[in-house]
Amino acid sequence: MRIALVDPSLFTLPYDQAMAAGLVALDHDVTLYGRRLNDDETEAETVRLVPHFYQFSESRVAASLPRPVQLGLKGIDHIVSMRALLRRLRREDPDIIHFQWLPLPLVDRHLLAGFRRIAPLVLTVHDTNPFNGAPASGVQSAGMGRCFPLFNRLIVHTQQGLARLKAQGIDPARLKLVPHGSLERHPAALAEDPFVGEVTILLFGRIKPYKGLDVLIEAFAQLPAPLQMQARMRVVGKPFMDLKPLLERVRILGLQDRFTLEPRFVPDEAVAALFKPGTIVVFPYREIEASGVLSLALAHGRPVIATALGSFAETLRDGVEGLLVPPDDAPALAAALARMLSDRPLAARCAVEARTLAQTIPSWEEIGRETTAVYRDALGLA
Repeated sequence: MRIALVDPSLFTLPYDQAMAAGLVALDHDVTLYGRRLNDDETEAETVRLVPHFYQFSESRVAASLPRPVQLGLKGIDHIVSMRALLRRLRREDPDIIHFQWLPLPLVDRHLLAGFRRIAPLVLTVHDTNPFNGAPASGVQSAGMGRCFPLFNRLIVHTQQGLARLKAQGIDPARLKLVPHGSLERHPAALAEDPFVGEVTILLFGRIKPYKGLDVLIEAFAQLPAPLQMQARMRVVGKPFMDLKPLLERVRILGLQDRFTLEPRFVPDEAVAALFKPGTIVVFPYREIEASGVLSLALAHGRPVIATALGSFAETLRDGVEGLLVPPDDAPALAAALARMLSDRPLAARCAVEARTLAQTIPSWEEIGRETTAVYRDALGLA
């Protein structure tokens, strides 16, 4: 099949590349339509990326303009880019058009009928609560529910996602569950981790409000002083929010010596170094569907403390690969941290179980087969 994969802003570039590679391995012809890559992003060798979107609004000229002007220009640029993509795909005539994201659904929904006249439409609903409820995403979320019926098939990653879309009245026959694969690209042999000495409590990935860094800070502050001295919080990732209030809260709570913030993008080859022995990976998220970072934590054999939501609740067993806690509950998170810090054999056992669980995550070629089945179903070939 000739597949047009569309992720205008490349919100999930690593996922796009890995999923497309799985399709290419099955002899599909995949083209990814997105924006230009940033300097810290790499192009996959097996997937053709067409930098179709935001040619002007992400140019050097636009970057010099005030932020509100930039956003307005990007909205206009998105409309222009989508209309141009519609014309382009009419010429290229793909068999399937697979959207990963609709960045501006109020606009996008008016164009979907045109795309559907070219080929069946598939949408991966990465977040059934659009953008995980981020307060800044209101414009980007508005109208999303009215777009869902315009797709031939909708892909979700979790049972939670299926239930939420069914509750919105989506025909179950058009919903397909395809799991999220592992984003670990540099697997290495793992030694047993005895969990001795100082423990690193790692929060890794893009720093956004829904990921609950504030909850982690409050939970760490609630630990007894002897346990605080056994651990260090390490937060690594590119920020998409104002961190000053959180840093001030760290100062007020007197946690500066126990807290390290690294606001940066981490290239693929440097990721493994973050998941070193003696590291517990935390996910104090307020909202989530599926998490690529969870797959990294498991692949590196790291015990996990996570909120009981989405893929965390559906993948992890409480007390086996890690501990599950309610969302937005600092005392519960503090109790889980205290348990893991005070029971090092538990942490070591969870590390072993995490490595075992990682072996059950489907390969991207397997995910490609499942995605192909969705395409065939949308084409009426199943």
